[in-house]
Amino acid sequence: ISGYSLVVQARDSGTPPLSSSVTVNVDISDVNDNSPVFTPANYTAVIQENKPVGTSILQLVVTDKDSFHNGPPFTFTILTGNEEEEFTLDPHGVLRSAVIFKHMVSTEYVLCVQAKDSGKPQQVSHTYVQVRVIEESIHKPTAIPLEIFIVTMEDDFPGGVIGKIHATDQDVYDVLTYTLKSEQKSLFKVNSHDGKIIALGGLDNGKYVLNVSVSDGRFQVPIDVVVHVEQLLQEMLQNTVTIRFENVSPEDFVGLHMHGFRRTLRNAVLSQKQDSLHIISIQPVAGSSQLDMLFTVQMHSGGFYKPAYLIQKLTNARRHLENVIRISAILEKNCSGLDCQEQHCEQSLSIDSHSLMTYSTARISFVCPRFYRNVRCMC
Repeated sequence: ISGYSLVVQARDSGTPPLSSSVTVNVDISDVNDNSPVFTPANYTAVIQENKPVGTSILQLVVTDKDSFHNGPPFTFTILTGNEEEEFTLDPHGVLRSAVIFKHMVSTEYVLCVQAKDSGKPQQVSHTYVQVRVIEESIHKPTAIPLEIFIVTMEDDFPGGVIGKIHATDQDVYDVLTYTLKSEQKSLFKVNSHDGKIIALGGLDNGKYVLNVSVSDGRFQVPIDVVVHVEQLLQEMLQNTVTIRFENVSPEDFVGLHMHGFRRTLRNAVLSQKQDSLHIISIQPVAGSSQLDMLFTVQMHSGGFYKPAYLIQKLTNARRHLENVIRISAILEKNCSGLDCQEQHCEQSLSIDSHSLMTYSTARISFVCPRFYRNVRCMC
C-alpha cells in the first residue's frame, strides 16, 4: 500500500461538545528492496551469418516491483562471453552484432548479462543469453499476388488498411520485411513488418499498380499488387437490388465465390455485353450467418436498370446462380418486413462512406462502405 488517508476528529468536553476534523495523509516511502527481473529468466536467440554489423539480435525485457525512481532506467552490462567484443548492448537492452559472424568459425556464444536498477543502493540481476549462429538464407521468399477492390462514394474515401500481403519463407529464422517503391506523392504505404497495405484519403477512380517487394535480408522478391478503385454515383443507390446469401462469411464470399458469382450474375442480368455490373457493398446480416450483397447495373447508354427489371431477371436465373452459392432471398419488396396495407411503403438506402469494411484474404481484398436500409410505412 503506497499511502493512507486518515480523517482525525478532536472533540471537547463542553456542553454541547464541539469538534473539528482534519485529514492526515501518510505516504509510504519506497525502499529499493526488489531486484530487476528478466522476462524470461534466460534467453536464446539466433543470428544468420554474414548479417551486417549492428544487426539486432535480441531485446531484453526487464521489470522492477519498486517505485519508478527505484526501477528504470536500467544499466545493462555484458559480464562474460564477450571477450572478443562480438556483441554490443545498448541502454535500451537491445543486443546487436559488432562483427560479421561466420558459421564455420563458431556456432554458439553464451553471454552473462547484468542489469542494475536506478535505486540507492542499486539492485542487480543476471541472465544468460545463448546466441546461435546459423547459415544464411538459401531460399527466396514467396508471396501471393494480391488484388484489391475499393468501392467508395464520390471523392469521399477516408483511407485506411485495405489489405495484407501474405508471404512465406522456407528458412525458419528469416525475418521478412516489406517495401513499397513509390513516388513522393504516393497514395499508398506498406507496413514494413506485417505487409499491411494502407491507402491514404482521396483516391481517384481507376487502377493502381503498386511496386511492392518482400525481402529476407538476402533475397528480394517483387509482389504483384493491383488496386481497383470504383467511385459510386448517388443515382446508383436508387437502383439497387440486394441478394441475401445463406451460411457464408464475407471473407469466404470474397475469397471463394465473388469472381464466379459475379460472372454468373453478369450472364443472368446483363442485356448487352457493354452494360456494367457494380457491386456496391457486402455486409453481414446482424444476428445471423447470412450475407447481403448490394449491386446495380448500369446501361451502356449511361442510365441504370430499374430494380423490378433486375429482380425479374434474377428470379428466372436463380437456379443457375445457386450453382455457385446458396441464395436465401432476393429482397424485392420495398415493404419487406413491414405489414402495410396495400404496401404503401417508402424505402431509402444510405451509405456511410466513412465507415469502411475491409474483407481481406490472401489473394483478394474487398473494401466497401457500410450501408443502412430504412423502410417506413406511408399508410
